[in-house]
Amino acid sequence: MPDPDQDLAFMQLLPDETAATLSRLEWLSRGKMEGAIAGRHASPFKGFSAEFAEHRQYAQGDDLRNLDWRAYGKSDRYYIKQYVDETNLRATIVLDCSGSMAYRGDEAAAAGGEPCSKFRYGQFLAAALAYLFIRQRDAAGLVTFDTQVREYLPAASRPAQVRHILEKLHRSEPGGETAAADVLHEVAERIPRRGLVLLISDLFDTPEKIAPALHHFRHRRHEVAVFHVMAEEELTFPFKKFNNFRSLEVPDTLLKIDPKSVRKAYLDHVGKFLKEVEKACGQIGADYVPARTKRRYDETLAEYLTKRRLG
Repeated sequence: MPDPDQDLAFMQLLPDETAATLSRLEWLSRGKMEGAIAGRHASPFKGFSAEFAEHRQYAQGDDLRNLDWRAYGKSDRYYIKQYVDETNLRATIVLDCSGSMAYRGDEAAAAGGEPCSKFRYGQFLAAALAYLFIRQRDAAGLVTFDTQVREYLPAASRPAQVRHILEKLHRSEPGGETAAADVLHEVAERIPRRGLVLLISDLFDTPEKIAPALHHFRHRRHEVAVFHVMAEEELTFPFKKFNNFRSLEVPDTLLKIDPKSVRKAYLDHVGKFLKEVEKACGQIGADYVPARTKRRYDETLAEYLTKRRLG
């Protein structure tokens, strides 16, 4: 029998108010998608939907209702109208579970205004995206990773898929070192068909490695959106007193630092890092979405989808 406490725990990743907000939003693909059912996204295949694509010469057995009589009148030859088919989108949500995602800033406010870690923020965002795609009859899948792929749930469009994704998100925990670039190459190879890849990560790897990994997705003809999750303290470094800074990825590693002495160098480094990641996204036409944990995740998602719809 289902455990009511377990149900309540993982369903907290998708509060009722978030579902209500998402019911007013929609994701439309910019590229061509390959799917299994009729949907709202352009397909690379030809069918008989509303948007005209091209003519081809009539062949015995073709449906006569699709003959273009105007073309016949001009050329005295029979031509069939072909249209761009529409299909469902296949989205794969890729969530970073490395140790650095466990960082929780004081100004984080992903759920109900309560501080949460970058990882928790990513869980909420992944749950919201999964619900959004399944609600509009698209397919959604999930990958979690640190130094390797931890969970891989292929994309599916059945309603129960939301529950499966929420269960896997609920069971996942941050831990392990960062190896984002290497794992993303593996993920790119494992997704079977052209689709949408949504990466949720702080991308704590060298940009020189991240850029080729993102290119790998484009080489596989995926559309890509990167939700770059950062805590406010990581961006502003507001610390003032001598402190012990503990590594979240390497156990028992402590550094006693005077924040004033390193602030400028740190902020310069972070600023350069952000620019390089955004540039890498721009080079492949990927959407770069700053996801700051001081702001509610549903507000971040709603603003992004509104901008995306308006072009």
